[in-house]
Amino acid sequence: MKIWVPSQDIMDVLSDLPEGLPEPDCAIYDGNGDLPGKPEDVEIWVPPLGWISGIPALLGRMHGLRLLQTVTAGVDAYRPYLPEQAVLCNARGVHDAGTAEWVVGAMLAMLREFPGFALAQQRCEWDYHHTAALADSTVLIVGYGSIGEAVERRLAGFEVDVVRVARTPRESENVYGEDALPKLLPKADVVVLLVPATPATDRMVDAGFLNWMKDGAVLVNAARGSVVDIDALLPEVSGGRLRAVLDVAPTEPLPPEHPLWTAPGVFITPHVAGSTPASARRIRRLVREQIIRYLSGRPLANMITGEY
Repeated sequence: MKIWVPSQDIMDVLSDLPEGLPEPDCAIYDGNGDLPGKPEDVEIWVPPLGWISGIPALLGRMHGLRLLQTVTAGVDAYRPYLPEQAVLCNARGVHDAGTAEWVVGAMLAMLREFPGFALAQQRCEWDYHHTAALADSTVLIVGYGSIGEAVERRLAGFEVDVVRVARTPRESENVYGEDALPKLLPKADVVVLLVPATPATDRMVDAGFLNWMKDGAVLVNAARGSVVDIDALLPEVSGGRLRAVLDVAPTEPLPPEHPLWTAPGVFITPHVAGSTPASARRIRRLVREQIIRYLSGRPLANMITGEY
């Protein structure tokens, strides 16, 4: 059985599977350079964390593929091109801790103006002034799933009100549906985006969404760049009405000439929210367990069926 994995450390955790299971034939493909063999022979593919060019053509050749296990929660790059015979599983839960830490750090950095103070330090300037604070604020989480839960746990000591929104309301968990956004957005000091990239969420943060947000609010995007209409966001931040912290961009890497780089009130990180040692450890555990499940004929975890 041929398996493509993205790195040596993942290959290593598959080298000593439980006794009685067939020994997989692993090869490393990190998305760069030549393919390590014939795609037609691959039964399980674990793609790398970063973007790969030519995914439609590559999947089109994987006639023997039975399991595509991503190392990300998002599967939008693969799902439209998945061969009919293959099962798609994501890495739900793997990046919860890292992404939640980034989200909390992002809102603190913007509210307490850390980027501005860092620039003042470079100028050797003692720029004393009051800043906003997270305490006593309302944080609206749009896309309340496992990462949203992790964010809320980390906000427990910050004396904030957390409001939860998901695609489908869950009254028992005090989770609003997306149709409640027009009444919730005007009350939020921080709006956190954690929705998946789907046709339904493409540019969901449009001019109307942004207009509903209160003056001075902070938009935190840890979802995907496609979720935010950048043409609608730029006037809002350039005029100073809103601020934004973005870990994702409409095009990655973000081109040097893009106006987001120099827009006032915007803090950008290069899609690093989930890129932590904790995430790497959890990826290895997930892949190993998933391969064991597959080889043992047990139900797979995190199977993507229908909407997600």
